[in-house]
Amino acid sequence: MNFPIRTLWLLLLSGDLSYSAPKDLFLVCIDPGHPSETSDGSSANGLSENHLNWEVAQRLATKLKAKGIPFVVTKGSEKQRVTNRERAEIANGANSYQMPCTAFIRLHCDTGGGSGFMWYYPDRSGTKEGVTGPPHDVRASSRRLAETMNEAMKPVLKGTLGANTIKTDAQTFVGGKQGGVLTGSIFSRVPTALIEMCFINSKGDAEIIASAAGQDKMADALLAGIEAWRASH
Repeated sequence: MNFPIRTLWLLLLSGDLSYSAPKDLFLVCIDPGHPSETSDGSSANGLSENHLNWEVAQRLATKLKAKGIPFVVTKGSEKQRVTNRERAEIANGANSYQMPCTAFIRLHCDTGGGSGFMWYYPDRSGTKEGVTGPPHDVRASSRRLAETMNEAMKPVLKGTLGANTIKTDAQTFVGGKQGGVLTGSIFSRVPTALIEMCFINSKGDAEIIASAAGQDKMADALLAGIEAWRASH
């Protein structure tokens, strides 16, 4: 399998487990959102979405490692710019394991009129850069991934952050502008779901996610979701 030099460089940064993996390995792709070709992320209440995504991703990676759950990360540093296509390709198999991930989990924070966490998944296909996707089976498995993660996270975050109704890519700002599908979803060939971990313009949400305890609680909840997804396989 041949990859561009930049992709190979990303592989070296995408995790510290790099042996020849069995085909049935449960492998998680953690995608700390931004910066990308779309934006550098939002900010509110003195908080940077990009920074928060990275911090939670690092905590989640530590917990996955402690549990012995193999993973890759789509970028090697907080400010590294990776396109949404490249992120999806890492999940699809352009990673240190050279194999598709079992889940492509995309971490973001929102701004708007709400609070709590919310999951999104692709329910239709779109075309970008001459590529059409995601295929039907990926859309179906992505919905199950979002539902599984959502249910497993609820008890962990109870009393901290509430769960919102699961939505589709079409209900996101970017997805709504490009036919109802996010770019990362179009290029994904594995189950993919995006979480807005909280609304950082909400004072209550901001106070929670800004704290080390809040970030750790979010990572615990994500870990519970991943373990539930693994159990379903």
